[in-house]
Amino acid sequence: MKTYQGSEIRNVAVMGHAHSGKTTFIAALLHAAKMTPTQGRVADGTAVTAYDEEEIARGATMQNAVAFAEWQGVKINLVDTPGFHMFSHEARAALLPVEAAVVLVNAQNGVEAVTERVWRYAEEANVPRVVVVNQMDHPKAGGGGGLSALIDDLVDRWGRNCVPVQLPISGADGFHGVVDLVTMEAFYYTPGGDGRGKVTGEIPAGLAADAKARHEALVELVAEGKDELMEEYFEKGTIPEDHLIAALHEAIREDRIFPVLFSSGLANMALDHLLDFIKVYCPSPVERAPFTVRSPTAVAAGADDDEAADMPTVLRKVADSEPAAMVVFKTMTDPFSGRITFFKVISGVIKNDATVENYTRRGQERLSHLSVMQGRKAVEVPELHAGDLGAVAKLRETLTGDTLGAKGAEIQVDLYPLPEPAMTYAIEPKSRADEDKLAPAIHKLMEEDLLIRFFRDPATNEFLIAGAGQPHIEAIVSRLKKRYHAEVTLKAPKVPYRETIRAKVEAPGRHKKQTGGHGQFGDCKIRMEPMPRGAGFEFASEVFGGAIPRNFIPAIEKGIVESAARGYLAGFPVVDFKAVVYDGSYHDVDSNEMSFKMAGRLAFRKAMESAKPCLLEPIMKVEIEAPDEFAGSLMGDLNSRRGRVAGMESKGRTTVINAQVPMAEMLTYGTILTSMTQGKGSYRMEMDHYDIVPQLVADKILANAKRPVEEEEE
Repeated sequence: MKTYQGSEIRNVAVMGHAHSGKTTFIAALLHAAKMTPTQGRVADGTAVTAYDEEEIARGATMQNAVAFAEWQGVKINLVDTPGFHMFSHEARAALLPVEAAVVLVNAQNGVEAVTERVWRYAEEANVPRVVVVNQMDHPKAGGGGGLSALIDDLVDRWGRNCVPVQLPISGADGFHGVVDLVTMEAFYYTPGGDGRGKVTGEIPAGLAADAKARHEALVELVAEGKDELMEEYFEKGTIPEDHLIAALHEAIREDRIFPVLFSSGLANMALDHLLDFIKVYCPSPVERAPFTVRSPTAVAAGADDDEAADMPTVLRKVADSEPAAMVVFKTMTDPFSGRITFFKVISGVIKNDATVENYTRRGQERLSHLSVMQGRKAVEVPELHAGDLGAVAKLRETLTGDTLGAKGAEIQVDLYPLPEPAMTYAIEPKSRADEDKLAPAIHKLMEEDLLIRFFRDPATNEFLIAGAGQPHIEAIVSRLKKRYHAEVTLKAPKVPYRETIRAKVEAPGRHKKQTGGHGQFGDCKIRMEPMPRGAGFEFASEVFGGAIPRNFIPAIEKGIVESAARGYLAGFPVVDFKAVVYDGSYHDVDSNEMSFKMAGRLAFRKAMESAKPCLLEPIMKVEIEAPDEFAGSLMGDLNSRRGRVAGMESKGRTTVINAQVPMAEMLTYGTILTSMTQGKGSYRMEMDHYDIVPQLVADKILANAKRPVEEEEE
């Protein structure tokens, strides 16, 4: 295929709420550009960017996918993104390699929860946005209030800069064309055709007045803020078409205007016009601001994240003249090709078979079979210029987030930070064979999806897998079985309870055992007192006059520590207390370390009897985000879960609730939240602190727990 310069490339992320038609939309764009002989469909698994077996089975995008269209001398790279809230971190990651975002709005439902979220992500990343109202062929397109109400809603949410550059042509037979408000021409389409429109200068009589008014509003908005354009506008009453096109391109690039267009992906209408729009108005990579990257000194020093954050940054311009550099934004495992690494060329020219330095891992990689990706299919290319997106298979060490490039020109490009996983499950292999396959298989999946966590909980000795939500974790389990033939069972994780004391007490511990030969004798008196939450354990000695030899004091501490680890009430570790040994006695012959360790254990057990022991539970810091209409029911639900609401914050039409909730009440919260908010809510949580379990709840926990049995000897 042709080699494209940076000025001939457009990188676009297609974003929006689930079922707004993103994958079908991309398939239709590719067909309209004659990149595919037939239009791919999600339903039968033929859509170019829906190739993952789990995505096809579930009918939903779960990871970013890349495709490209060659259109009138320009290469348009399209990044398909997930629309479900729990995979929105993938949508955010897709903003790094692109210069524009096409935000799809469902013509029937309008702006939805994830639409708002991805808009905010693009705003934070300073990525220009193009709004496309998709599925215009639906009988209920425009919703209950009609098209004007939908446009008013867009303006209400995102400001008056959200302005139509097209008007849809609809009649008794539904949607069949668009009016271009820049050129004031009409384009007509045949539903289910090849996506190519027939242009005519005649705007339907019923739309002529509205089109004229909206054209003038567009011209006025484009002219705002540019003195020379305002002068021309006042002088001539309009702006010439060539000036208007250049000014609109500049306004979109500078985030001053968010154009609104209309299309139907499934019926393949108005997509050639959209390709034209992307070519003419979306910024090319060489027009974007230089990348802010970590300086070579930070990379060379091997600084960790905290240190690197304090180190100076430098700017790297997207240009062929700069040293070659590329950042990896996605990794995919293919059953035939192995690991495929997706990257954006930050600067310079990347050539096939070149050897580059991995600045992140301090190694070298050879770029064999340099390619661009059409979904799962790799199309080999001889070179890629600054700003382009490419892929290469079978790199040895390189993973997502790594920066590679020419030796001696080290930089580090940082990815957008990931949220913490929202849900954790305990995972158990079904057989010994599955156990052997499990760890290598999960680590391969972790290379693809950075949000997956796999670890062993030292408090419960369980292997845990964490992800964005229940469907995410279920998809991981399914991939383990289908790809790697490792079958596992998911269970709710054990809650890592703790025990503590609430009273200051004193207790003796005397261990005496006489057998043939030397006996065992250890005698100590300890004082135990509670400490602040989170303080852990502290030990001290106040023994005077040699009542206990100094060399036996550590054995008493060891006995107390071992007994505390076994727990007293229900086998959970005892924490947040101080133990002081203040008196005791010994025997010249029979005393030894083992005897005093046993004495420490006995003293601890005796002290616990009257120290008012109680259970502690982990309290999670929870942030819930959902549309305003669900705020009341969500707060009521949190109260029923023993949660304490710390505050609420409004973001547009979304409410963010901050609360502290016991972990035991949040183990299956993802499923409940999805049900309560019709899939429009999301949440994040992290461990905050431990607190005392209410007595009624503690009684239920203790009734189901086995009280630990203290060993008298080893």
